[in-house]
Amino acid sequence: MNNFIKITIRILPVFAILVLAYVLYLNYYGDRSQNWFGGRYSKADIIVESKKANAFFERYYDTVLTMSPQLQSSLGIKTQQDKWDDLSEEAAQKRYEFNLKNLKYLQDSLRTEGLDSTTSISFLLLEKQLEQEIEGFKYRHFDYPVNQMHGLHTESISFLINSHPIDNEKDALDYLKRLNGLDLRINQILEQLQLREATGAIPPRFLFPKLIDDCVNIVSGAPLNPGLKKNVIYEDFENKLNRVADFDSNRKKILLDNCKAVLQNTVLPAYGRLINYLRNTETKAISAPGLWKMKEGEECYAFRLKEQSSSDLSPEAIYDLGNDEIQRIQSEMGDIIKKLNFRGDLQEFFKFMRESQQFYYPNSPAGKAEYLKKATAIIDSMRLQLPKLFNIMPKAAITVKAVESYREMSAGKAFYEVPAPDGSRPGHYYVNTFDMRIVPKYQMEALAYHEGIPGHHLQLALAQEMTNLPRFRRYSQDYNAYVEGWGLYAELLPKEIGFYKDPYSDFGRLAMELWRACRLVVDVGIHSKRWTREQAIQFYKNNTPNSEADCIKMVDRHIVMPGQAAAYKIGMMAILEFREKSKKELGDKFDIRDFHDVVLKNGAVPLSVLEDLVMEYIKNNKR
Repeated sequence: MNNFIKITIRILPVFAILVLAYVLYLNYYGDRSQNWFGGRYSKADIIVESKKANAFFERYYDTVLTMSPQLQSSLGIKTQQDKWDDLSEEAAQKRYEFNLKNLKYLQDSLRTEGLDSTTSISFLLLEKQLEQEIEGFKYRHFDYPVNQMHGLHTESISFLINSHPIDNEKDALDYLKRLNGLDLRINQILEQLQLREATGAIPPRFLFPKLIDDCVNIVSGAPLNPGLKKNVIYEDFENKLNRVADFDSNRKKILLDNCKAVLQNTVLPAYGRLINYLRNTETKAISAPGLWKMKEGEECYAFRLKEQSSSDLSPEAIYDLGNDEIQRIQSEMGDIIKKLNFRGDLQEFFKFMRESQQFYYPNSPAGKAEYLKKATAIIDSMRLQLPKLFNIMPKAAITVKAVESYREMSAGKAFYEVPAPDGSRPGHYYVNTFDMRIVPKYQMEALAYHEGIPGHHLQLALAQEMTNLPRFRRYSQDYNAYVEGWGLYAELLPKEIGFYKDPYSDFGRLAMELWRACRLVVDVGIHSKRWTREQAIQFYKNNTPNSEADCIKMVDRHIVMPGQAAAYKIGMMAILEFREKSKKELGDKFDIRDFHDVVLKNGAVPLSVLEDLVMEYIKNNKR
């Protein structure tokens, strides 16, 4: 026994050294996501498998680009800039089969346990994206391709204006070819409208005048109507030609004459066909606004809510959440009213805010120009304070623009368009200045922070510049709860570093958050509880300080964008919840800039993935 003990004592240090060496080897070369003694993949294996996955992501996105000439143009790629996206049923079926094929490869040919952390997230995101698109294929005819918010009839024109540059003669000729291609594009739109008509997906009757007016506006003006102001397409083409020094006056005239001919011979007849169809369909339309009116409409709405909110909350739960938030926000508004020594209740203050002229710019060219100038100044002022909140900022510029005249009567009050990744086009914060009572002064700050900085511009432009991510992640605006949740969170963030000094402006911030809480209630009311349009409008009028025109415009937006309204509050509340969790767990180690890195540096993600990223951030910082 003594000899055994002696031998053991001699061997034990050697054995311990060997075990330690093995542990260190596995810890360094193995997959650290696995147990040291159970890991299957060395570091070399992970590098190989991740490289294979990322090569697939790039092949996938190359095909996506090939299938979308418009996406190419929006990214500054001029390969197919004389073409439009194919809107046919054959193209939709092809995309569906493409998604099935790629999901199968993803799940059968890649080993998730062998991927590095960034690639593993990419795998998960593409898998979710493909599954969502595949599930949504059966609901593709449950929407309104021609609508007052983002209809194909107006977006085609805004795309030409904002995403088709003219730097040389080929660009100009491609512009004219694209313009000529509106003949086929309108025919495909008509085909899609007819397919939806068969399923009952016809816009409510009260929306048709707006849709018809937009089409009429597109084909109005000189040279089609001599004596009027210039047609919006002709004016855009002429302005772009004038900025190219290489064109002499004779060549410009030839190109402009060609543009006039295409407008006269192609665009005018094409939009004429669409106008005639809309006028005929208007007579068949009913006034019921909700998805419930369609066969399988309730199932489609449940899918839309899940897709937009990035959650499994039921319509009833979202409805209750909205009502709870309305009460909380209105209570905070009451505190501001007391500070202002206003003699009256909340409803009386709402009336005061609607009717007092001090809160509105004049509905004149000078008033509209002043609004745009002030909005730009707000963004510029916030830009100087970004280092207090962020470690990383986008390089891309942002401009404030008025919504173009041909679509301003029907478009929303504000929205954002991303910049070109190559820097050739800045990000655009669009403000609808058609009716200045829809964009009051007291909401200017919050609106600029949401659409501009630190909102969508910082978020989406920054994602494009994350070159360590695959392209399908950099350019994605999926996961609306993340995108719009950040936009609403970005309205609050400036208050925490001293902005909203004017109490009316701070009230405006709360008014915009209240607006989003009401959206939860009204969206469910319209599409699940069978509210009428009038009920929905009245709910907004009773619960917000917004003008009646603003309330009407928002209700009509709910009607054509079911579920989208759920994204804002649900996303914002999730980001705030994750931030409070981080503060509580990390204490003095918490840095708001590092937290924002975690939220932003991975691009748009589902809220469940964002939660995992935040939990990992907490764990790493505690360690």
